[in-house]
Amino acid sequence: MRQRKVIKIGNVENLKPMNNYYTYAYLRKDKTPYYIGKGKGNRIYSTHRKVKLPKDKSRIIFLKQNLTEEQSFRHEIYMISIFGRKDLGTGILRNKTDGGEGASGAVRSEETRRKDSQAKKGRKHSEEHRRKNSEVRKGRNNPNYGKPRSEETRKKISEANRGKNYGKFGENHPFYGKSFSEEHRRKLSEANRGRLHSEESKRKISEKHKGNNYALGTIHSEESRKKMSEAKKGKLFSEEHKKKLSEVSKGKNKGKKWWNDGCGNTKFSVECPGDGWVLGRKTY
Repeated sequence: MRQRKVIKIGNVENLKPMNNYYTYAYLRKDKTPYYIGKGKGNRIYSTHRKVKLPKDKSRIIFLKQNLTEEQSFRHEIYMISIFGRKDLGTGILRNKTDGGEGASGAVRSEETRRKDSQAKKGRKHSEEHRRKNSEVRKGRNNPNYGKPRSEETRKKISEANRGKNYGKFGENHPFYGKSFSEEHRRKLSEANRGRLHSEESKRKISEKHKGNNYALGTIHSEESRKKMSEAKKGKLFSEEHKKKLSEVSKGKNKGKKWWNDGCGNTKFSVECPGDGWVLGRKTY
């Protein structure tokens, strides 16, 4: 019989086996498992952070041995899914994760969250770290960041945004970006007629509307006013624009006055819009 030639490479004792992982379980006195894990070496008998080892070593058992790490992960996940977790109300195990690499499915308690929050308070980031966070927030990792938009794209965006209430409502408001029909606006107007505000509410509304009429609530510094004045100096209007301004000044709006309802709403009309409306554009 022909014998195979054996070639020795280095020291065989130093070669580490690939299939040196296993899965294990800790059992209760009634032989039901209360914890399932994976590991290698002496892991099965090592102290766990939140799970106590059984005092009786006969209640520490191997489930599968001679596994690769990937196989041990898969078997751990499978066994945990079979017996279920107590913290999720799906079974009898004290495991806090679904098994496998990482902490998949972990449910953090309020105490753990509080400790994490306390640990992060007062933490200061380096300038490099802040710069990277800033770049991410600004969208510099976006392939389209900084690229000028074509006229066609601008036109489409403009048409899509027509009639949307971006100024009145914030992004988190349920009405953000929505346009209302005439019927809906009429109903809102009728519902708000005769509405009385408390003195505190009136004061807040008044404070909100103080300042520039075109940017209500905004008070510009002297430096800002100076810059705006310089920017408007020498500004030329087209003939069409001049014609429109002339029509307005010649009495197109003759007899119309500003009215407000004390809630920040204003109208420019000849007659009073309704009950609760008073003369004047400002509410103070």
